[in-house]
Amino acid sequence: MKVTLMAHTQLTQEFFDIAGEGFHDDSANQLATDGQAVALTAIRTCYSPNKPSEIVAKEGAKYFSKSATDGEGGTEADRLIRTIMRSKHLSTVEHLTFTFAVEGVSRALLGQLTRHRAGFSFSVQSQRYVKFGSSDKSGGFGYVVPDRVGEQEVPGYQYSVDIDEDGDVTEWANYKAIEIFESHMHHAQDTYNKLRKAGVPAEDARSVLPNAAATNLVMTVNLRALLDFYAKRKVGRGAQSEITQLAERLREEVVAVEPWVNQFFEEA
Repeated sequence: MKVTLMAHTQLTQEFFDIAGEGFHDDSANQLATDGQAVALTAIRTCYSPNKPSEIVAKEGAKYFSKSATDGEGGTEADRLIRTIMRSKHLSTVEHLTFTFAVEGVSRALLGQLTRHRAGFSFSVQSQRYVKFGSSDKSGGFGYVVPDRVGEQEVPGYQYSVDIDEDGDVTEWANYKAIEIFESHMHHAQDTYNKLRKAGVPAEDARSVLPNAAATNLVMTVNLRALLDFYAKRKVGRGAQSEITQLAERLREEVVAVEPWVNQFFEEA
């Protein structure tokens, strides 16, 4: 699995110029992130007489240059965002969006992921238009091995051989689940190849491809929807291993550009 953040909410130069010194965080000696500026603007638009384009310029110093009064760290902007998040006024963080390139995940994961519809957009590699024969450009379909398949041993089967005058001797042979799994993947590939060679179009031959078949997608999601997804799919909530791994990778990518969001992943 590979997850790459392609794009995220950023301010225009025009807005940045209007905001002026309103971004400065004296306590950290740095500028607020673009996401914080958007969140503050959305939140204060609901309660301020100032116009949205003016809020950071006129109110930014108050929020970004003063330490949080709730004792939880950060600035007053962080305190305000915490208050809003905990009060469930979550439409204000729908304005922050993140676009990811997600590569090498299973179709089983895709089925789970696309159950999260509100706030998500998906563009997925097609099994209809991309041909997955061994001789095609794809080189055949890739597949994802579930963790427990790779770890599980299968009880051996019993067989008999006549080796001496005492008669049959029973011996045991143990096989790993991964051997059974990979055998099925190879059989599915062979079946797909034969169907395509027989003239069956890719859109029909794909019916024999398994849930484990790998796919790629571009996904855009707003912050509110992403936090809801994470709350349902993080480790410890009963989700399958592959999608919990995806949830953590998405979190890592977002926190790298918007560190203040990490607290809300922890509270999800």
